Amino acid sequence: MKSLTPSDLAPPFARYAHGVEVPAGHRIVRTSGQLGLDPEGTVPATALEQARICFGNIDRILTAAGMTPADIMHVSAFVTGREHMAGYMQARDEVMVDRDAANLPSSTLMIVSGFTRPEFVVEVEVWAAAP
Repeated sequence: MKSLTPSDLAPPFARYAHGVEVPAGHRIVRTSGQLGLDPEGTVPATALEQARICFGNIDRILTAAGMTPADIMHVSAFVTGREHMAGYMQARDEVMVDRDAANLPSSTLMIVSGFTRPEFVVEVEVWAAAP
């Protein structure tokens, strides 16, 4: 995949690209939105902990498809307030730490009014592509 961040656009706010080009012949995986619910049914209190669970779930889904987080081409995230953005962004950056600027995914982050249960503060979904 190739990150697309034209020099005549303002740079992205964080570690993401304005667009991503996927080569012909790649398989595509799109996950459902993942919530911060661990396998025991516990929902941690912080956005960081919930986002880490979201990305852990996504990793398991990608593994089932023979992919890794390095194959993520787009991240869509939803938080219930601006106060949860930093925790989410920290977890996202942990997942993207080894990605160089030429291979960053595109990204969307929205603030929403809520999820199915009030204790959820973060939801994350991704698109991934691999040969």
